[in-house]
Amino acid sequence: MREVTDFPNAVECRDPVWIPMDDGIELCARLWLPEGAEKAPVPAILEYIPYRLRDGSARRDAMHHHYFAGHGYASLRVDIRGSGDSGGVLTDEYLEQELLDGEEILRWIADQPWSDGNVGMIGISWGGFNGLQLAARRPPQLKAVVSVCSTDDRYADDVHYMGGCLLGDNLSWASTMFAYNSLPPDPSIVGDRWREMWLQRLEGSGLWLKTWLEHPHRDSYWQHGSICEDFSRVEVPILAASGWADGYSNAVKRLVAELPEQCKGLIGPWSHKYPHLGEPGPAIGFLQECLRFWGRWLKGEQTGVEEDPAIRVWLQDSIPPTTSYTHRPGRWVTEPSWPSPNIHHWRLPLAPGRLMLDAERCADDEETQSIQSPLTCGLFAGKWCSYAAGPDLAHDQREEDGGALVYESPRLDEDVALMGAPELDLEVVSDRPVAMVAVRLSDVAPDDKATRVTYGLLNLTHRESHEAPLPLEPGRRYRVRVKMNDVAQLFPKGHRLRLSLSTSYWPLAWPPPEHVRLTIHPQGSALRLPIRAPREEDARVRPFDEPEAAPSIPATQLQTGHHNWYVHRDLAADASVLEVVNDNGIHRLEDSDLEVGSRAVETYRSRDDDFESIEGETLWERSLTRGDWNVSTVTRTVLSSNAEEFLVHATLDAYEGNHRVFCRCWNATIKRKLV
Repeated sequence: MREVTDFPNAVECRDPVWIPMDDGIELCARLWLPEGAEKAPVPAILEYIPYRLRDGSARRDAMHHHYFAGHGYASLRVDIRGSGDSGGVLTDEYLEQELLDGEEILRWIADQPWSDGNVGMIGISWGGFNGLQLAARRPPQLKAVVSVCSTDDRYADDVHYMGGCLLGDNLSWASTMFAYNSLPPDPSIVGDRWREMWLQRLEGSGLWLKTWLEHPHRDSYWQHGSICEDFSRVEVPILAASGWADGYSNAVKRLVAELPEQCKGLIGPWSHKYPHLGEPGPAIGFLQECLRFWGRWLKGEQTGVEEDPAIRVWLQDSIPPTTSYTHRPGRWVTEPSWPSPNIHHWRLPLAPGRLMLDAERCADDEETQSIQSPLTCGLFAGKWCSYAAGPDLAHDQREEDGGALVYESPRLDEDVALMGAPELDLEVVSDRPVAMVAVRLSDVAPDDKATRVTYGLLNLTHRESHEAPLPLEPGRRYRVRVKMNDVAQLFPKGHRLRLSLSTSYWPLAWPPPEHVRLTIHPQGSALRLPIRAPREEDARVRPFDEPEAAPSIPATQLQTGHHNWYVHRDLAADASVLEVVNDNGIHRLEDSDLEVGSRAVETYRSRDDDFESIEGETLWERSLTRGDWNVSTVTRTVLSSNAEEFLVHATLDAYEGNHRVFCRCWNATIKRKLV
């Protein structure tokens, strides 16, 4: 990463800036302004997220917003209502109030003397979400959106559910926001009212996990904020970006497909990171790409973005399996549209133990196979969404395949490149009314190491609809289609394709209420692969610049952190535990003399094949210190289940120094509804 200090414009940082809402609440912002903007107004760029601009995202904010301001834009970072130093209480994600506030922020920006009335939005994850959601509301001030690691579909392609299966990240993410919402505003910004604002948050933010568990199907709760409900509402240009290790890469191609006149797509090898900070590498000069985008759509400059291909993706080369990569070998390729006319589909029929490279069958292909996976099939699956915070990618799939049905191809006699979403047509029988299937596609090297390339989940009660699932009739044969995550991957000559099916994928996904046996009829089943042939244009892909940004805020690490994943096996008790440690230690932000501490431990437990032993527990400890001011919070959430219900227990303790000032417990029971 190259630090840029010499910009076309000198930059003034105004902090804090208060943005009034109609109901009297004020939102806190930090504004980076190019010199002379009040005499010669400029376009503005907005980032609108709940991650605490004072201490949570401060270092990254300085890198981005100073950079944009140095190139002639007023750049704002605003804390959502109830977060950071903004007033109010935050009670859930993507609420109507959040979007109403967003529209009001856009009006406020357009009315400022330094603004020429043209506003763009940028954001990763939450900020990418609300950029798309606000675009669909058509505020006249919003002219373009850069949306990174986000989605158009809050139910089918977000952290909560996948294929109708409850994701373990649902608990993890709820606990992350539980911890964020427990922190107070900064007294150096809001003054003596900080304690009153803090207590309002502690009392009012609530237990988001309970709400998300109460909506296991695609209902109006998830339809709100899902722009896929009506893509025609989006009329402004979109630059959509994600990475193959991220949880949101599928949305990029959907956005390009559904918004062909407005959207350009970019998918690299990265995890849940901005592309110029991308891990695994290579990172790219993404802020320069943003300047090209802003220049065209906010300033009217001819930057050539309209001539960019519809989508640019990193076609990944084969690589041995490991849980953390610094770099993924491959190359950039482009497609003129999506779906692309350059993609054709290869149908590979299933036979017992075999993935057939042609349609020929033999007599024993009519045999059925069945699988009842151990609960622990999934301990080496990694995280639904990699944050590159420790070893959170999938391990060698030989660790999982002993608990799965495996279908493997012969060795390939030529290189095969996939681009798109593999799909499995499956003819299946379940012996229980509620069942799931996890499908994995792996690259098997000549030394037998198996690297997971992509995977998909399907709650089989959702085989026809996420809105109105139906229980299975035990013993009845069903035809279902399981769509795996999008991918761009090269399978080299001499390697094999491996398809693996399991009835559990814990703790990446919550298991069914009881053990399930699935019987597969291979004669009615086939894998469908999107194949991309090499193109002459691949040799002429425009290279990206090297990554650059403005300097970050100086910080001093006072206590080192620790990130790791541990699998513990108690063979005497037949108990298994996955422990995820995300400890950021303590660092001091030198500009504000604020010491920030953060530590999280997630623990996922199961015993034997006891479905009532399943339990996820998250523990967060957070602290803020400046001189004599010292506050800390401890949040703990435990999710378990039985055949009929989910059981949630949560606690929140808040301290000033060693004095506990707030304590609350939650106990909730939520009925399982075909999940």
